[in-house]
Amino acid sequence: MKWVTTANVHFDRVASPWLIKRFIDPQAEFVFVPRDQVNTRPADAIPLAIPGTELGPHDENGTTFTKLVKKYKITDPAILHMAQVVEKGVKFVLEGYRPAITDRDGQIGVGFLAFSDGMVLHKSTDQERLDASYIAYDALYALFKANKGLVLAARNDGGASEPGGRA
Repeated sequence: MKWVTTANVHFDRVASPWLIKRFIDPQAEFVFVPRDQVNTRPADAIPLAIPGTELGPHDENGTTFTKLVKKYKITDPAILHMAQVVEKGVKFVLEGYRPAITDRDGQIGVGFLAFSDGMVLHKSTDQERLDASYIAYDALYALFKANKGLVLAARNDGGASEPGGRA
């Protein structure tokens, strides 16, 4: 299927295409339109993060990522965990949310925002940004899938570091 979103993808509009490609529509194609030209979007494309549509941009009903999870009834705990990360990252930008040092999901969300900011500078087209970013979302999914959201199994010590220890 074809999906359409606004140009200059960032964070939620990168995480959402990743979710679509990995869990909803592996053959998905993405089209990007300027924000001031959303009314000229292809009629045969599913609108994504476009105001006034079912899967609109982040609002009081959640991020676009969360809306996709709900619409397509995705129940994978790792995906639900990723939805929390995306929610917190968006809240950081839009609502001034600042995660506590103990808020792992919030900290990851802020880190993924920085990654998205860098990707905007690193890649010149939206499709290049999506393609280059998918590996990071694959890695986050693998981490949450392996750890079931509890601890970092990737650490050599198998658990959280002690005060003054490795992070």
